[in-house]
Amino acid sequence: MTVTYLKSGKPAADRAEDDARTAQVVATTLKEIEARGDAAVHELSVKFDKYDRESYRLSEDEISGIIARVDPLDLADIKYAQANVRAFAQAQRDSMLDIETEPMPGVILGHKNIPVQSVGCYVPGGKFPMVASAHMSVATAAVAGVPRIIACTPPFNGEPNPAVIAAMHLGGAHEIYVLGGIQAVGAMAIGTETIDPVHLLVGPGNAFVAEAKRQLFGRVGIDLFAGPTETMVIADDTVDAELCATDLLGQAEHGYNSPCVLLTNSRKLAEETLTEIDRLLAILPTAGTARVSWEDYGEVILCDTYDEMLQVADDIASEHVQVMTDRDDWFLENMTCYGALFLGARTNVANGDKVIGTNHTLPTNKAGRYTGGLWVGKYLKTHSYQKITTDQAAAEIGAYGSRLCMLEGFIGHAEQCNVRVRRYGGVNVPYGEGAPRPAKAAE
Repeated sequence: MTVTYLKSGKPAADRAEDDARTAQVVATTLKEIEARGDAAVHELSVKFDKYDRESYRLSEDEISGIIARVDPLDLADIKYAQANVRAFAQAQRDSMLDIETEPMPGVILGHKNIPVQSVGCYVPGGKFPMVASAHMSVATAAVAGVPRIIACTPPFNGEPNPAVIAAMHLGGAHEIYVLGGIQAVGAMAIGTETIDPVHLLVGPGNAFVAEAKRQLFGRVGIDLFAGPTETMVIADDTVDAELCATDLLGQAEHGYNSPCVLLTNSRKLAEETLTEIDRLLAILPTAGTARVSWEDYGEVILCDTYDEMLQVADDIASEHVQVMTDRDDWFLENMTCYGALFLGARTNVANGDKVIGTNHTLPTNKAGRYTGGLWVGKYLKTHSYQKITTDQAAAEIGAYGSRLCMLEGFIGHAEQCNVRVRRYGGVNVPYGEGAPRPAKAAE
């Protein structure tokens, strides 16, 4: 395979060092929250968000007053986006059926899809007010039927951001807290004197939020391990450098460590995109952030063939994959590792981030190899059940179960089966022995 890097990003070793420092800060902070509860959360909020109030939960009156400040057109846009998100989530929910089957007479097997009973939704907003993240986490949880939805977002310019609060409230949040970072995630998962802990944490965030979710996983469930935003553009000579450069920098502005990759089989497009990125960075208002991401994490990879492009793309397993080629559906059919695909020049990642209806909380750091993104099913637990309704079935299943338990040496397990064989089948199985084998079939 011939793969040429026209531009490479920060070495993996340097990235690992950054991750280790973040992990240590998070571990120390979570211990503080567990030990000191509300007092620690308050100190962290004052220290990192410069936000000081007695209770970080907004009252119903406060929520109403804050939403009243939202421009009517902005409110209408929020409702439009949420309608799209709800519609797609509902279609997903409708595809998840409870089942019940009778594989043999008298044996009933089934499963039920039960909502998680409480969820904590983190909505980033310290640098950019991430209105859309409220749709993705809160509204989707509401469609799933979660009975307790709490939501946290940091203050923006020293106060709750009205549009974010409106999106949380309209999405269906039962409790809204103006908290950011590790203190928000830790308070929701661990609990404090005033915040009951949740069963599931969802939502994107910066490196510290992502690491906090990783360390809390097991104590609570999480949606996925979501690190800094990643984007990949797969393009050939059917598109131009302006589209490619715009789509790369449009995601690079998320933060200082957002990987952005151009994967192409056209050297001309690759070189022109590098030039176009320099031009756009000179005029982009968020270039102060986007430039750092591009310089440290941007890559331009040149391949010979579409098959090579496919192989490299699946190996990178990027969060967002924008495909603009003469065979977009071929990539849809053959790609296996990614967060979400954006097919064709008419669509783009920003559509998915904000309004089109699919969920924007997606796997990063190669997690697309084993999981998809946040969806309504993440809020549902599929639980099985079994029921035997006839004596004959109880005796037959019990006999097989008894012998299989004895095969593994589980005597107590076997006796659970044996007592049913004796009681419902009229067969005397001595304690500590397996059920008799059926007569050998005639040769």
